[in-house]
This record gives sequence, C-alpha cells and structure tokens, in this order.
Amino acid sequence: MTDTSATLLWLRRDLRLSDHPALTAALGRGAPVIPVFICDEAVEALGAAAKWRLGLAVEALAKQLESKGSRLILRRGDALQVLRALLAETGARAVHWSRLYDPQAIARDKAVKAALTGDGIAVQSHPGHLLFEPWTVETRLGGYYKVYSPMWRAVKDRDVASPLNAPHNLNTPTDWPRSDALKDWQLGAAMRRGATVCLPYQRVGEDAAQDRLAWFTTEAIDRYQINRDLPARDGTSGLSENLALGEVSPAQCWHAGMRALHEGAGGAEQWVKELVWREFAYHLLYHTPQIATRNWREEWDAFPWSEDEASEAVMRWKQGRTGVPFVDAAMREMYVTGKMHNRGRMIVASYLTKHLMIHWRVGQKWFDACLTDWDPASNAMGWQWAAGSGPDAAPYFRIFNPETQLKKFDPRGDYPHAWIAECSDPPSNTALSYFDAIPLRWNLHPDAPYPEPMISLSDGRIRALAAYGARSF
Repeated sequence: MTDTSATLLWLRRDLRLSDHPALTAALGRGAPVIPVFICDEAVEALGAAAKWRLGLAVEALAKQLESKGSRLILRRGDALQVLRALLAETGARAVHWSRLYDPQAIARDKAVKAALTGDGIAVQSHPGHLLFEPWTVETRLGGYYKVYSPMWRAVKDRDVASPLNAPHNLNTPTDWPRSDALKDWQLGAAMRRGATVCLPYQRVGEDAAQDRLAWFTTEAIDRYQINRDLPARDGTSGLSENLALGEVSPAQCWHAGMRALHEGAGGAEQWVKELVWREFAYHLLYHTPQIATRNWREEWDAFPWSEDEASEAVMRWKQGRTGVPFVDAAMREMYVTGKMHNRGRMIVASYLTKHLMIHWRVGQKWFDACLTDWDPASNAMGWQWAAGSGPDAAPYFRIFNPETQLKKFDPRGDYPHAWIAECSDPPSNTALSYFDAIPLRWNLHPDAPYPEPMISLSDGRIRALAAYGARSF
C-alpha cells in the first residue's frame, strides 16, 4: 500500500530549491511535503552577523516557497521535540534533511535520527552541502588527506553529479501546521545599527546567488587568478555567504567552473581549486573535529600565545586601529560589509597571531561574531593555517608583512582609502560607514587622528621568530 502521509523536510544550511537532494527525495514519496526550519540551540549559538544573515536567508526562502504555493513552517525549540510535535500534528511519517559535518550537528542529527527511528518514523539524510562525502575520499593507504595538494589531485577528475533542477510543483498538504513569525525570533537583534549598514552588501537568496554565479563564470573568472589577490578589486565570486547557507550548491559552482575551464577561461581551474579548499576544510572538520577548538598540531599547545581578550592590543585589532593600514582596512571592511577579502583575512590573522602573539582562538571567536559568510570549517582551518598550528599550514616562520603585501597587491593604496577615513581627505563613503556600523561604546569618530602602530613590523617579526626558535616543532 502506498504511504500518502506527509513528509517533513527539515531545512538547515540548504536554503534553496534547486540541486536539493533532500527535497527531491521527499517529493519522490508522492506525498505532501512540509518544509520546516527550526530555530534550535545551534541557531541560537550563532554569532550576531551570521544569525542576522541566516534570518535574511530564511525570509528569502519562505517567499520563494510561497511563490510556488508552498510554505516554510518556523518553529523554535529543541530540534527533536519540535519534529516530534510536528509529526504528531501533521500525521507525517517521514523526515528528510541535508547532512552537516560539524561535531555539534553530527551529534544532534544522530540523536534525532535514532529517536525518530525508534518512534517508527522513516528518517533519511542526504548529501548536498559538499562535493564529496568525507568518508569517500581516502589516501592510497586509507584515511583522510592531511595536505591539500594531494587531495586536489585525488578529486579533480572525479565525476560530480549534474545539479538537480528545481521542482516544478511542490506537493502541499491540505492543512498546514502553525508557524512562528520570523520577526518574533529577532535573529538580527545583536546586529543593532550595523544591520542597516551591512544590508546593501548581502546577496540574499537563491536567485541572487545564481545571478552572481552566472556573472562571475562568464565575465570575471578569466581574470580570477590575478584579481583574487587584489583587495581593492571585485575579483572573486563573492559566493561565500551563499555557499555557507546553501543558497547555492557546491555542485552548481563546480559545474559552472568546469564549463568555464573547458571554454578556456584562464582562472577557472584556480577557482575550482578554491572549492576543493573549502572541501578540504570540511573533511578535516569531519575527521578531526578538534580543529574547531584546539591546536590541530598538539606540539603548539605549549606555545606562549596570549589569550587575554580584554587587552589593549586585542581591542585595537578588533577596532581596526592597529596603525597598520592593511590590517585596519580589512577589519573595517568586515564591519561595513559583513565579509573580508581573502588576502585581508590572511593578513589580519597573521598579524594577530604572529606580530601581536595573540592566540588564534581569539581571532576565530571574533570572526564567528562578525562574519555574515561565517562557515565553521573554513573559519577554523583558516585561522589555524595562518597561525601555523593547523594542517597544511603556512610554515610557522612565514610572517606576512602587511606593508609589503599592500605595496604588492594594492600599490595605489585604494584599499585603505576605501575603508580608513582617517587616512583619506576627503574620506570615502565606505570609510565613513565604518563609524555607523561599529558599537557606540567604542566612541570612535572619523576626525580622530590615525593611531601609530602598536609595534613596528620588524620588531613584531623578530619577537615572533624568537618565540618560535625557543620551541621545538
């Protein structure tokens, strides 16, 4: 007998309709599908910017579903309790979701699956957040890759399934369960006045993500190899926020990149490599979940980093007032746009962990709070890569010089001009926006003098190298 009971589709970081294996499978049952988003403990724990951006994505998906005659049911609370309540209210007998790979999500999902299976509910998880499931990519000797380059060589010629089309029709129930109002969740409350400043820089929703992907792979990818390193230029795909929330799938990006590569676009292979770099971060998070909280290389546990988050050095770094223009411009870009150029991320991370000798966890925690494209795997691995304590890390003795890096990648000084009002006459609108985005308690104003460096770059380098030389790595 055909089971015509409804299916719950539990949406998390897969906020799109196309290339959505869980949605496709749920619709494949031939029964009504009820899309659900739960504001659970994992959502509540997000940093201010990431939680606000997630709220925008949820709102966009809800409108997209409504345009197709469906709805997004919103509930707040413990995931298992919410799902059990919805199953009872709707008579649904199946739950589908897309897999996540951070340790907290894995623990939650295992517990939910075991409990619901015990209740007699058909539960199925699906791929979609990654190109390759972490357990399917192994070295010749078995086990996971600890270095990026051989992983790239192992997967670059693999087949990636063609993206699934968005469904034409969404099978909907006759009666819908009650839904919370998204505004009542106040997901953007912690952003305060910064939300208004950041909003114009967000590309929210599946349609915006697809438009950007199409533009990038047809108009900009050919120059990506060079432009990706230029912080003052719009030379990257800018899809990090959309990938983080699943508004676009990695498979859609892969195939668009591969089409560009086969058509002769010069920067296409490098961009596809960056997709695999994201993949590498997730595979490491899956196989070594401690990367998110502890030094991946245990020999770094005794390194004398400071973890004093209340220190003047940390505060000036957070404020973008270190007196080092590349560092300060990158930090201020983050407050205005919610994102930061990738080279800027390397520079600010290296400066904090090496010139200032501050623990990478301090920086990681601040990025958790401030990035609208926050991603648990990329943020953790990126910080440990820059600090030298992680897998495939930059050699510990590689200390980026922000001054020479700026001269190399922004010789005209366009990047500091765009973001540092005190260094420009007249200051740009983007630089002034920084003062509208930051906390009022910082009491900063554009007419204040630009600060002197906390430590000379040469002295900071010497101090870091001396600390490295005193340890055995």
